Amino acid sequence: MTPGTRIPRLPSSPVARTIGAALEGVFALMRRLRAPRPIHSRGVVLSGSMTWIPDAAPSGLSWIDEPPPSPAPVVARVSRSLGLPAPLPDIIGLALRVDADGRPADIEFASTGWHVPGRFALAVHRRAERARFGVLLPYRGRRGPVLLAARTRSGRPPATDPRELPDADDTVWTLTMGHATAWGPWHPFAILELRLDPGQDDRALRFDAVRRPLPGARTYAWVRAVRQPSYTRVQPTDPDVRMPRTRVTEG
Repeated sequence: MTPGTRIPRLPSSPVARTIGAALEGVFALMRRLRAPRPIHSRGVVLSGSMTWIPDAAPSGLSWIDEPPPSPAPVVARVSRSLGLPAPLPDIIGLALRVDADGRPADIEFASTGWHVPGRFALAVHRRAERARFGVLLPYRGRRGPVLLAARTRSGRPPATDPRELPDADDTVWTLTMGHATAWGPWHPFAILELRLDPGQDDRALRFDAVRRPLPGARTYAWVRAVRQPSYTRVQPTDPDVRMPRTRVTEG
């Protein structure tokens, strides 16, 4: 394990390590200009719940294939990657923290294409509700690589920048969560409902899908090599972790 990170050491893959080292350098420079978050520097905190769809297609990840008996609470952060002001287009980020049996599990989405090969490329949008969100780098499931995605069913987030928040907004942003193999079709598995959270302090919302993995999800060695150096560089070693508020009960 790499000291202080709770994730395995980097593999010896030269290509992935070269990419990871280059990203680390870029993020180190950007952090000097935009501390403490080099990208997604401002975001709006949302909260809600995730409800699994009955009889969804299996994915190979136990978190998806073994749904909890009641909706899982979620805390989220929606933001613009470069911080360009609306209505200019930007890469939209949507980070989720799910209560997975009492421990935090993170998912980090960015606006991407939907079909192959676009699902492996970032895409810019003016409005978050018009974006398709993907994870870009696959999880390692029991059957092989697994991608996750989300797309809007209805509603919208109140804003992507806290400086643009209205005085009050009860809008519910509803998204469909899906999974797919690297080249296969998307299969819906859960409905995510988010609304403006009254607590907009996001200092304890630093997301890391490798350090806080989904149950049953493993990380490919090359993914760690690409991601880990920049995350280790810009994130606190042992940050406070903000959990979703409470578990939502049925009925």
